[in-house]
Amino acid sequence: MSDTTEYDVIVIGAGPTGENVADRARAAGLSAAIVERDLVGGDCSYWACIPSKALLRPSAALDAARAVAGAREAVTGRLAASAVLARRDTFVSGWNDEGQVSWLESAGIDLIRGHGRLDGPRRVAVETPGGEVRRLLARHAVVLAPGSAAVVPRLPGVAEARPWTSREATSATGVPDRLAVVGGGVVGVEMAAAWAALGSRVTLLMRGERALPRMEPFAGELVTEGLERRGATVRAGVSVTGLGRPGGSGPVTLSLDPGGEAALEVDEVLFATGRRPLTDDIGLASVGLEPGSWLDVDDALRVQGVEGEWLYCVGDANHRALLTHQGKYQARVAGAVIAARAAGDAVDGAAWGPHAATADTAAVTQVVFTEPEVASVGLTAADAERAGRRTRVVDYELGDVAGASLFADGYTGRARMVVDLDRGHLTGATFVGPQAGELLHAATIAVAGEVPVERLWHAVPAFPTISEVWLRLLETLRG
Repeated sequence: MSDTTEYDVIVIGAGPTGENVADRARAAGLSAAIVERDLVGGDCSYWACIPSKALLRPSAALDAARAVAGAREAVTGRLAASAVLARRDTFVSGWNDEGQVSWLESAGIDLIRGHGRLDGPRRVAVETPGGEVRRLLARHAVVLAPGSAAVVPRLPGVAEARPWTSREATSATGVPDRLAVVGGGVVGVEMAAAWAALGSRVTLLMRGERALPRMEPFAGELVTEGLERRGATVRAGVSVTGLGRPGGSGPVTLSLDPGGEAALEVDEVLFATGRRPLTDDIGLASVGLEPGSWLDVDDALRVQGVEGEWLYCVGDANHRALLTHQGKYQARVAGAVIAARAAGDAVDGAAWGPHAATADTAAVTQVVFTEPEVASVGLTAADAERAGRRTRVVDYELGDVAGASLFADGYTGRARMVVDLDRGHLTGATFVGPQAGELLHAATIAVAGEVPVERLWHAVPAFPTISEVWLRLLETLRG
């Protein structure tokens, strides 16, 4: 059709995962267009990873200084909230995506602004901001990278209460005096930590019995202690049953279950209660898929249930690992698969090879930037047991490592490695403590590379660093 523009690869969604697929396509000599209805760079750049860490870093730096005698005496006062928020604004470029657009141009990727929807096999229709429709045809592949959005429970009074989601929590321009955070997962504990440090009186409400329920139990316990040291109130086993904010302004009243107590009154409430895929309005029905569903993909990131192997999905919407770095990893794999198939090469799908995503299931990495930090890779001890693995779990107190005691007076933290006894390598590791995230990549290599435990003895950690915990874990394992 004369009014249809053809590209080798068309990507719907210009977040980090979509950008990476398009970049891989261009690196392989393929033409690529990327469709985006919001800011180029996606949630990660403007409302998630970057601004949340910009909010959290100043308090971590202050805590680090206060943990060392000689430095703590030089530190007085609280965080300057206005300066923290201003620094956050620089990291999100004032919510302006000109820099990201310039990068697309430098990579030779065409940007099409508007709402992209599938319009049958290998076809995409883009409704532009001006109301026109542009029609695109992909010669080789269409890649869906729409991301996900926060879920707000359908509770009485929720619309009038105008609760925060992660977007409002990371872009707020002022510090609420009283903040309720609903949900004890990663977003909940990170935002509770950030706003408590900035001066809010934070109440964290969790339906479960501990924070970070998908991680090792001690991680949630130590994070709860850290939040309480910052002045936050943590309440487990509590559900919100309704909200009140007459007229949509003023304080918010939360009704809680179990009852028998006065309702909680706050100035703002943040719901951090899960994510949903942004697939309800991207034309899935035109190719026989259910709108609003998570998309099932194989290890080559090809969407299942669609003939022709032309449709791919990377990032949150495939529900494999809702983390930016894992989505970018998937994008690199998908890009390699698309480039190989376009060149007529065989796609072998060999384990750990360029044409199969495995680290987003077997070696998922995550850092929770609370105080203390939590860093994990692979399976927890409970996950390994459910998977039928025969394991040995080894714990070590990080505060007993010389490097940790030098790093901070009274350093508190814990390390755990989960060893697969039949395979002879680590299947998971978790570290909790100040700056624990910097310990993670060594564990990631050990898990993803299936490095034999006996070989790890020859990876000698430098003294006196916190990484010496690896030696202590191995000594404990050997007994």
